[in-house]
Amino acid sequence: MIIGIPKEIMQGEARVAATPETVKKFCKDGITILVESGAGEKSHYYDDQYKNMGAELVSDPEELYRRSDLILKVKEPQYNDVKEKHEIDMMHEGQYLITFIHPASPGNHDMVRKLAAAGVIGLTLDGIPRISRAQNMDALTSMSTCAGYKGMIMAANDLTFFMPQMFTAVGMLKPANVMVIGVGVAGLQALATAKRLGAVTYAMDIRPDAAEQAKSLGAKVVDSGVPAEIAIGEGGYANKLPEEWILKEREHLKDVIKDMDILFLSALVPGKVAPILITEDMVKGMKNGSVIVDVSIDQGGNCEITPPGKKEIKHNVTIAGIKNIPGLIPTSSTWMFAQNVYNLVNYLIKDGKIELNLEDEIIKSILVTNNREVVHAGAKEAMGV
Repeated sequence: MIIGIPKEIMQGEARVAATPETVKKFCKDGITILVESGAGEKSHYYDDQYKNMGAELVSDPEELYRRSDLILKVKEPQYNDVKEKHEIDMMHEGQYLITFIHPASPGNHDMVRKLAAAGVIGLTLDGIPRISRAQNMDALTSMSTCAGYKGMIMAANDLTFFMPQMFTAVGMLKPANVMVIGVGVAGLQALATAKRLGAVTYAMDIRPDAAEQAKSLGAKVVDSGVPAEIAIGEGGYANKLPEEWILKEREHLKDVIKDMDILFLSALVPGKVAPILITEDMVKGMKNGSVIVDVSIDQGGNCEITPPGKKEIKHNVTIAGIKNIPGLIPTSSTWMFAQNVYNLVNYLIKDGKIELNLEDEIIKSILVTNNREVVHAGAKEAMGV
């Protein structure tokens, strides 16, 4: 088997799908590894390190895609400006792709259809189920840890005042109020980071257990008003709520967020479009100079007016919809990502080739395209098919 590791081409993306450490493991398993020259430079993993661990360096991405049975990437396929063609157009029928596809996100629907039409078998890392035997493959949890930490650092950087309470010779400055909506892995890390920075922290999650975890970190919990029996979905994740309950959540939030200096949005439903919890009218009611960091943007965003992939000031509020926050701490995030991906590939390969048992819970959850069709349930629902 030949595995290809291309250089990521999404703007601002500094991660890579393998480290020299995981290349060594793959090679020990009898797998040939092709690494595009310079693929790891931005995360401080260099060509000579890959080569010393057994990888073959390839300068041309088209050659890498052509020769590989399996492509490992960090982000979904993009248009390559240098080659003047989409990365999918470099792939071939029967080739496997493992990456974060985010198939339910509306902005990725055309790309997912293109992937299916090309006959590529796409497996998305954001679909790994949160079960014990999949823990070491769960790149989403690893990247959520990175996003929670770095996202809160970004929010603090965009504030025009101190985060902690400050006592000075000319008076006292109050601490910032920070609210996290959606207290999963990213949300908990964001709360912990905000707390370390000296902010007063608040949290809301429709799942009682998640709210309790937030409370254990010192956050003041805001009641969502959603009954537990409809809030909790499969595997303990948040359920997709009927529109009437989304409206009730917004009512609970409307007055609370007026007092917040930072809103960290990380409410997700696995495989579904993220719920819109913050409307434009709600943003208009926020403090001048406040900050929203919407890390759910890969799934469409929790704020109605989050700009995908960038940061803008709207109604005197800074709103960040940066899509690859973990890529801003690439050395740590690459190391975690590469370990997760190695474990997944090792799980999928039997007797030197990938075998997809469609009854397997892990494979069912991550399979996006197969036999030239979109098969991912969340993607199909979001596409209306």
